Amino acid sequence: MSDETRGPAPTWQPPPDSEQSGGDLDAAERDDLPASAYAFPRQRKEPLTSATHVRTALGRFDQVSDVSDADRALAFENIRRAASYFDVGMTEKSWHDLMPPPSGG
Repeated sequence: MSDETRGPAPTWQPPPDSEQSGGDLDAAERDDLPASAYAFPRQRKEPLTSATHVRTALGRFDQVSDVSDADRALAFENIRRAASYFDVGMTEKSWHDLMPPPSGG
């Protein structure tokens, strides 16, 4: 039986202080980040280098394309870890909570 509140082990690691940035990252800065700095490390999507980036990743979570449910589960755990590190409040317990409700039809 799966536990929706506990996903895969997160891979996110805090970037060095010199790489923590609340502003926009240019392409070179994004390329310099290790995969462990991203919510979606395989795809290198949604860098988590500041509280601002964590909030952005939460807000855009359902817009990330070309990822599997397993990728979303890992990204959620990475976001949860980064949110804790950067002191960003989260009420969501599962990545499913960040997705729009299914439309009735």
